[in-house]
Amino acid sequence: MEQNQRFMESEHIGRLMARYAVPCTISLLVAALYNIVDQLFIANTPELGSFGNAANTVVFPLTVVALAIAVMIGDGCCSFVSMAIGGGNTDDAAKSVGNAIGASAASGVALMLVYLLCSDALLSMFGGRVNAETFAYAKEYFFWIALGIPFYVFGQALNPIVRADGSPRFAMVATVSGAVVNLILDPLFLYAFHWGMTGAAVATVLGQILTAALEFGYLFRLKSIRLHRVSFRPAWRVLRRVLALGLTSFLAQISLVAAMAAINNMLRVYGAKDPLFEQEAYAQIPMAVVGIVMKVFQIVISISIGMAAGCIPIAGYNAGAGRFDRVKALLRMLLASEAVLGAIALLVVELFPRALIGMFGAANESAAYTDFAVKAFRIYLCMTVLACVNKATFIFLQSMGKAFLSAMLSVVREVVFGVGFALLLPLFFGLNGVLYSMPVSDVLTFVLSCAVLLYLDRTVLNSGKAIQA
Repeated sequence: MEQNQRFMESEHIGRLMARYAVPCTISLLVAALYNIVDQLFIANTPELGSFGNAANTVVFPLTVVALAIAVMIGDGCCSFVSMAIGGGNTDDAAKSVGNAIGASAASGVALMLVYLLCSDALLSMFGGRVNAETFAYAKEYFFWIALGIPFYVFGQALNPIVRADGSPRFAMVATVSGAVVNLILDPLFLYAFHWGMTGAAVATVLGQILTAALEFGYLFRLKSIRLHRVSFRPAWRVLRRVLALGLTSFLAQISLVAAMAAINNMLRVYGAKDPLFEQEAYAQIPMAVVGIVMKVFQIVISISIGMAAGCIPIAGYNAGAGRFDRVKALLRMLLASEAVLGAIALLVVELFPRALIGMFGAANESAAYTDFAVKAFRIYLCMTVLACVNKATFIFLQSMGKAFLSAMLSVVREVVFGVGFALLLPLFFGLNGVLYSMPVSDVLTFVLSCAVLLYLDRTVLNSGKAIQA
């Protein structure tokens, strides 16, 4: 264990960040691409088109609910294990992994049952009733996605645990392998077999099963800890701490679901008041387009989260060892990297929106589809730089054991601002108000993030007191 982890306290921060953040970023980026790949192929299938796109947008928040549960367990365990090992407490580290495995398996099955039993109500809640075609496609797609939820939750929960064990590359390979399967099977099922939405969903689930299987196999060769039968016995003290540390990741995802529900329903309501989109043939366009914009943003934010989450083991270990000089250096490097990422993404969405929407079947749609997409990209994502910095702040606080503070920032961003402005601004600006809700929320959240980072620097980072798991 010491040989595997001691380098955390001595290796150059830049090299450590590259070793952990790059594989983590690739893993999360590939995970985000699962749904985006489906939407790309769906959009370019003539018989599905924007109706299939809108259906995918309806189902997407429900997959995020599963991801929220998975990352709460996995990221919380990752933070706990890193701090425990940094403090020399390997027994609790093993208990946290064993309990996390059990919790992810049980929660995945429970969520699958809820989805299968309540599918119609859930799809309606997320705007699926915009028209009959969209609802039918959403229901078909969601049935198969629901069956794969246990594998998805298990695989996503184990990924950060594998990283915490010192194997970020294996975590990346497991995720990439599943994505490659999805990428190969999507065109086969959609274009060769003509399975429609069922084909896209089955391809996704098969990829998720492969990722979960690979990560399950890794559990038999953990490096930093050893699992025994006693590790899997419920240890509520440990599990409570794991879930508390992962609460930020959960709230960041689940509050995003609340924002998406508000946005989807506002698009449906105010789209029906628009002279063009009130027509039945065009009613699905706002939802389809904003869903695509969200997916493009999901690519950017997955890179942002990957960079920050990859730093959790580094920050957690050094905080546990009392090396706050290294923690501060890591924070500065992370925030600078996030700002650069956001600036690059901003240039792409502002300069090339037509090229982006062209990838999602714009050639098969009306001019209204492209025109609304260009406007949506340029308005909705105009504060991407701040969004990336905000997300990194939330996750870094989590790695420092400041779970409550991090969680509150996430809730304010996604629920108070995200949902609040999505409901409020359309009252004054109509359909455009939905698009304004994102940048307004990010600006206000950035102000709060700066205040919290100053507080962290003046208290925890200058205290010299090691943080315990």
